[in-house]
Amino acid sequence: MIDRHRVRAETPTAERALEAVEAGITAAHPQTVISETVSVDDDTLRIASDRFDLKNYDEVRVLGGGNAAGRVASALAVELGEHLAGGLVVTDDPAVAGPIEMVEGDHPTPTESNIDGTGRLIEQARDCGEDTLVLAPITGGGSALLAAPVDGITLSDLRKLTDALLRSGAPIATINTVRKHVSALKGGQLARELAPATAVGLVFSDVTSGDPSVVASGPLSPDQTTYEDARSGLQTYDVDVPDSVDEHLRAGANGEIDETPIVGDPAFESVSVSVLADNFTAASAAADVCDEAGFETVILSTSVRGETQSAAKTHVAIAEEIRRTGNPVSPPAAIISGGETTVTITGDGIGGPNQEFALSAALELPSDVVLAATDTDGIDGPTDSAGSLVTSETVSDRIEAHAALADNDAYTYLEDRNALLFTGQTGTNVNDLRVMLVTE
Repeated sequence: MIDRHRVRAETPTAERALEAVEAGITAAHPQTVISETVSVDDDTLRIASDRFDLKNYDEVRVLGGGNAAGRVASALAVELGEHLAGGLVVTDDPAVAGPIEMVEGDHPTPTESNIDGTGRLIEQARDCGEDTLVLAPITGGGSALLAAPVDGITLSDLRKLTDALLRSGAPIATINTVRKHVSALKGGQLARELAPATAVGLVFSDVTSGDPSVVASGPLSPDQTTYEDARSGLQTYDVDVPDSVDEHLRAGANGEIDETPIVGDPAFESVSVSVLADNFTAASAAADVCDEAGFETVILSTSVRGETQSAAKTHVAIAEEIRRTGNPVSPPAAIISGGETTVTITGDGIGGPNQEFALSAALELPSDVVLAATDTDGIDGPTDSAGSLVTSETVSDRIEAHAALADNDAYTYLEDRNALLFTGQTGTNVNDLRVMLVTE
């Protein structure tokens, strides 16, 4: 999975870190997850602990979107076989999925393809009747891929809004609060379009809270946020938005536009949501590899968030504490963490949160400590790299490294030192995964 020819992994410890990352990504892959959580026995469909009698439905369709939605749909097609009538997913990683149509969109900034595909998905949703069972893959990346802006907001305005939000340093919950309130599908509105069909959301969570209403901006989940919350978030993070967006949010806050559906709305009467995989799925598998290799292993948290460089320094401090006092575990130790840190972009360089995390940590890592920081979807920020593998020796020129961080140019610095990780699209997306190995 990780291209060993493009990264310098010169020690057994570095190789263990890469193996742990690969195990985490594999455990969260839709093929693995769906085979373990979804099956059909005669006419009974099992989804985790839920059961559905397929004889009660005229048809089963798959409608959804996100980075991993194509792979989820493909795995569902295998399990459902002749029970599957069709469907449509919007993804940037299409796969063969029987009668399910794949619309290839773009991520993280929406394009015309995203909007066209999402419009067709909404049309299919409206055609579903009370005798239809809809399985809806909802995965990370769905906020961008399932793009259906409200009337009055153009694609150009949506792209400007998306770029401004991603550069602002705002957490994903705040970003998705805004997205919900400029969309015709997010924030529970897909549930309205599907009613009265029975809908089951199959969520691969890429958010630190694990809240399905945040994943892909919650198209099947009640929305607890408001237009005023969206406006407040933009103000807090000083996000400059197009006039059309400002006018729409202002009208909503003034009560001129209905809020997104909340708990108790009739749209959710026939909707259920199952989180089939999340960051802990990947972190647990990575921890197992480290355990088997003889490391005392701690899953620090799968909810790490905040500014990337600050989070990196906290991880360094933990490595120092392990070496100095044996707390929280004695070396050899493995510290596993996940979540999603943010980068407030002020420079003109190239990079992603995991690359910046790794470079920031490398500046202060104790000797012989290895850190792998990756995005489980294989795409860290707007780059072709999944992340980075570093030690203190990665930083051969501290002045240049600090300059790269100041310019948000971690990619260039790490590429020159063969420290970038390349996986291509992995087929899943359950947020970031970090493996830090502290030797004796």
